Amino acid sequence: MSFNYPKICNTLLKNLPERARVILEKRFGLKDLSPQTLESIGKDFGITRERVRQIEAEGLETIKKKAGEFPEGPFQYLDLKFKLSGGLKKEEKILSEWDNPQFQNYILFLLTIGDRFKRFGETKDFYSLWTIEQRSLESAKKVIDSFTEEMRKQGHPLSIGDYNPPKTLAFLPFSLTNQVLSSYLEISKNIMTGPQGLYGFFDWPEVNPRGIRDKAYLVFKKEKRPLHFTEVAALIDKLSLSKTTKKTLSQSVHNELIKDPRFVLVGRGLYALQEWGYTPGAVKEVILKILKEEKQSLSKEEIIKKVLEQRKVKGNTILLNLYDKKYFLKDSQGRYTLREA
Repeated sequence: MSFNYPKICNTLLKNLPERARVILEKRFGLKDLSPQTLESIGKDFGITRERVRQIEAEGLETIKKKAGEFPEGPFQYLDLKFKLSGGLKKEEKILSEWDNPQFQNYILFLLTIGDRFKRFGETKDFYSLWTIEQRSLESAKKVIDSFTEEMRKQGHPLSIGDYNPPKTLAFLPFSLTNQVLSSYLEISKNIMTGPQGLYGFFDWPEVNPRGIRDKAYLVFKKEKRPLHFTEVAALIDKLSLSKTTKKTLSQSVHNELIKDPRFVLVGRGLYALQEWGYTPGAVKEVILKILKEEKQSLSKEEIIKKVLEQRKVKGNTILLNLYDKKYFLKDSQGRYTLREA
């Protein structure tokens, strides 16, 4: 649903004294203007910023006194949008998501003069937001605390579907739908949404990848398989993980992955995540670890099989390392053990 917001706002402003009308138009960015500060408007009129603020407040109060003359349609529409969002919405999201973006300043003006809407300014923990009732904000805080506790417990980002609200949240004034939960979480400064739509803390690379290493980590988490560094570079760009349009250089990716213990080189230019169970080190070190953990001799075939679970290399490469008598001994049955130091 859409309304002729410019016409509605012009009707509400038309009976104001000209200076008050122009000041409100400048302050809210109406009539294709950009919102202006009190100081810049004061310079235009040759008055102090405090006087501009007084005229603005008087103008808004005059309009509010005629609330009975307001067209109900747009206000009912905005009221419904709030109810679908759990009674509140981040101001930035209202301006970017509700109705046509070209009308965002008009919508902000209507919210300001509508008695049913209340604005809460930005704080240390929350972004600027609008609500239709105080208890909506209290509900949002409870949900955010609960979701935050669940993220800490799980130790990784969550999707909306991953969250199972506790019974203590069963009596909220609004049903905790996906839309309501999203609306509540987006007002928090302590939670952010990552490139994959997951919610997490700002210092988690899955939601806030800061450099090539974090972006590569996010690619591996999504793909769930070993990748060549050239493919990683291409996927960083394909998944729009880079904040610039500059192409990610594959050599830069290779240089970063090889320095980060989260990634293990498992083949020629091929990497995997250590958290998947891959052992860091060269093929020889992998063999050493296998024999040390097995605490018994192994056949050539058994060693090759176990190494191939860790490395994408040819069998001959494994054998060349296994034949190093400085580290490995072959018994009379053709089985291998570690050479004691």
